Amino acid sequence: MKRPAATTHKTAPIRKQRNILFAKFPPHQVPEASEFLGRIEQLEVERREQERAVGVAYDLHQHSLEELEGSLEDNGYHLDNTLMSKMMRALIYYVEETQLHNLEAPQRPLKRSQSEAYTHAWERHPHGDHDDTPPEWREYK
Repeated sequence: MKRPAATTHKTAPIRKQRNILFAKFPPHQVPEASEFLGRIEQLEVERREQERAVGVAYDLHQHSLEELEGSLEDNGYHLDNTLMSKMMRALIYYVEETQLHNLEAPQRPLKRSQSEAYTHAWERHPHGDHDDTPPEWREYK
C-alpha cells in the first residue's frame, strides 16, 4: 500500500484501533502474535486471549491493517477466515486505502472553479431568457 509523500506542513495523525482475529487452530497464537507485533515501532498492542484476538492501535500514516495482517500471515499465523471476518477485513482494507489515496489528492477550490465554468457556459448557451416572439406580439392586448 502506497503511503503519501512527506509534506512540509504537519498533518494530523489518523489513529486507528482494530482487532486482529485468529483461527482456533493452532492454539496459542495470540500470545506469540502479540509478542511479534509488539516489536513493530509505532504500534500499540493489546492481548485479548478470550476473544482469540490482538488489539492494535496505529497511525494510518505509519501502518495499515492490511500490512499488519499480511506480515502475520507471512510469519505463519492463521487468521480467522469466517465470512464475516473476511467481509470486515475487506471493508477495512478498502477504507484505509481510500483514506491514504485521498491524502495524496491535491486541494482544489472546487466551488469557485465550478461556478466560473457554469457562468461561462451559461453566457455562451442560448437559455430561457431568449424569446423569438416579436415584441409587438408580446405586448398585444
